[in-house]
Amino acid sequence: MSGFGDLIGGVINGALAEAGSGSAGNAALITAVSTFINQHGGLSGLVQQFESAGLGGLIQSWIGNGQNLPISAEQVASVLGSGGALGQFAQQLGIDPATAGTKLAELLPQVVDQLTPNGQIGEHNELGSLAMKLLGSSRLFG
Repeated sequence: MSGFGDLIGGVINGALAEAGSGSAGNAALITAVSTFINQHGGLSGLVQQFESAGLGGLIQSWIGNGQNLPISAEQVASVLGSGGALGQFAQQLGIDPATAGTKLAELLPQVVDQLTPNGQIGEHNELGSLAMKLLGSSRLFG
């Protein structure tokens, strides 16, 4: 991974540590989520996809500074399509789409929240600064 992928990897590692997940399979999950977000045009593309599916308020709660609203595996599937992006994500991990939806439902709110610490989606030229903020965040590694 490089650049944005490394940043997402750090965020996911922190989210998994917070959730108390073991390390088995985390590398594959990090790679899959990083690839997934990049394939959707980064955070901006992901936001557009959620908005198109009528769930813009949900993803905006993850970006904003308030409480993150939960998402269900079914909502993830409605945004991504069980055979499309969700199916590819599942295939990359070697799991069924329902399990992949559950994994994304657990991780996406945390990842998006951590990648938007000021309640805004940063520009690509701010990525280094954002990475430093995330790496120094006690919420990730504390």
